[in-house]
Amino acid sequence: MKVLANDGISKSGILALEKGGFEVITTKVAQEQVANFVNENNVSVVLVRSATKVRKDIIDACPGLKIIGRGGVGMDNIDVDYAKSKGIHVINTPASSSESVAELVFAHLFSGVRFLHDSNRNMPLEGDTNFEGLKKAYANGVELRGKTLGVVGIGRIGQATAKMALGLGMKVIAADSFIPQVDIKVVFFDGQAITTTIVSQSLESVFKEADFITLHVPAQDGYIINEAALAIMKDGVGIVNCARGGVIDEVALVKALESGKVLFAGLDVFENEPTPEMAILMNHKISLTPHIGAATGEAQDRIGTELASQIINLLS
Repeated sequence: MKVLANDGISKSGILALEKGGFEVITTKVAQEQVANFVNENNVSVVLVRSATKVRKDIIDACPGLKIIGRGGVGMDNIDVDYAKSKGIHVINTPASSSESVAELVFAHLFSGVRFLHDSNRNMPLEGDTNFEGLKKAYANGVELRGKTLGVVGIGRIGQATAKMALGLGMKVIAADSFIPQVDIKVVFFDGQAITTTIVSQSLESVFKEADFITLHVPAQDGYIINEAALAIMKDGVGIVNCARGGVIDEVALVKALESGKVLFAGLDVFENEPTPEMAILMNHKISLTPHIGAATGEAQDRIGTELASQIINLLS
């Protein structure tokens, strides 16, 4: 059987699938040509990340499709319920990228509190002529240790982020409508570990208490952080979103950054992907990455081998 990995798959995933008797196609097929390609090449499995969408039109047009797989967590680019109603298996890899995304959250947090994103823009331009001026401009850094991190969504990635925060000496609070409490176990290099329990509290209380806020939620119908939410946050709050675009009102965020209400933001995802608004891209208070939360070699290896394992178990 043939597998189309339209958004790519790790070498380890390819080898595992080939060992299981599958032919893996890594040709990048344009969105509008996916259905034709699947049918013409008798593809049984389509694997995607966040770029390719597998909607009702493709599902209806491809009666031979047996599995749709998402390399990662969120499946908002797949019509999951409709696919299942047609007898198609829908799989994903919810645990494989948690650590990588959590580390990116902290990359943005460290960047924000020490102005690295802006310093890295300005040092090449002014470092030789305005060194002392830049030194003064970036002199008011903030430590993360001892501060309160508000985690909105304490699922796998939220928990991985909480572990890193606890290891750094931060206080962690969380809001989650589906997880009332969770035990977080922080394991150290020598096998020792500590465990602490985080009890979910209201979203409003997290917004009011947190020094920094990180979002780990699926795509929503509306904004989680809007003008009203920003108004009740602490002055000088830092906000990071490595989850999904569209959960923050970007217009309200820019306004809050300009007023000083928000100290900085770290964004890996955007309302308008792949063409984020210029007001976001040019704002010197925003640390920016192009949706790369799971883009580490380790995460992609885990994603590839986990997808391969699920496919082999389902179709062998």
